[in-house]
This record gives sequence, C-alpha cells and structure tokens, in this order.
Amino acid sequence: PDEALKATMSTRGGRDIARQLAHVHNVRCWRLKSFAKKSAMKLTDFEKNDSPLKKELLAAFVQSGAVMEKYMQHCIANGGAVSNFKLGVVPMLGYYISHETHHRGHIYLTMKQCGFKITDELKWGIWEWKKR
Repeated sequence: PDEALKATMSTRGGRDIARQLAHVHNVRCWRLKSFAKKSAMKLTDFEKNDSPLKKELLAAFVQSGAVMEKYMQHCIANGGAVSNFKLGVVPMLGYYISHETHHRGHIYLTMKQCGFKITDELKWGIWEWKKR
C-alpha cells in the first residue's frame, strides 16, 4: 500500500521504504548514466532524501530496467567487457541482483515489522517467473 512507502524501522533517520527503492534505482543510474547519455536514452535519478510516490518509483524502475537491458546487450556484444568493472558482464549482473535482493529483504522485513500485510502476489510473485 502507498502508506507502507513511509515505513521505516530506523530510529536514526535511516531510509524509509520509498527511499530504499529510490536508492536501488539510483545505484542502477550511477552505472548507466554515461551509457544512457551516449545512447540518447532518458535516465532520471532521485535526490538523496527523496521519498518518491509509488507511480514515480514504478516509472523509474521501468526506465532504468530498459536502459540496463540495452547496456547488458551492449556489453555482451563487446565480448562481455564492462567499463569500470574488471570482472565483466556476468559478475556485474550478479552484483545488481545481490544489491537489489539485499534491499528487497530489508523492505519486506520493514513492512512486516511495521504491521503491513504482504500480499501473496508480492510475496511469491518473484518466484513465479513463468507467469510473467
């Protein structure tokens, strides 16, 4: 629910759920900015303390997801080389999966501990790849 985006377990000013999601998008953007500019693809990030609305987050993830897809295709076409990431495209993809999974776990835990029910669709949907 929209009100869950403001949930946080932090007592010292840590990120609410919206800011965690904005951070995940911004980490994608940091990698993709140069490529997006060269490719004339739009890529917009959030300010550090922004707590975006759900529709803004969804639009941001669609945007960064599309640019990441093109970037990955570009890297693969260039033999798997990635600028500023010596290990190549596969470990880089692993990094982003790990980073986003880390924050997804924090978000789920925050929602649960703040009393928000996580729908079965949200809870199990990430595992049902063939239904997408």
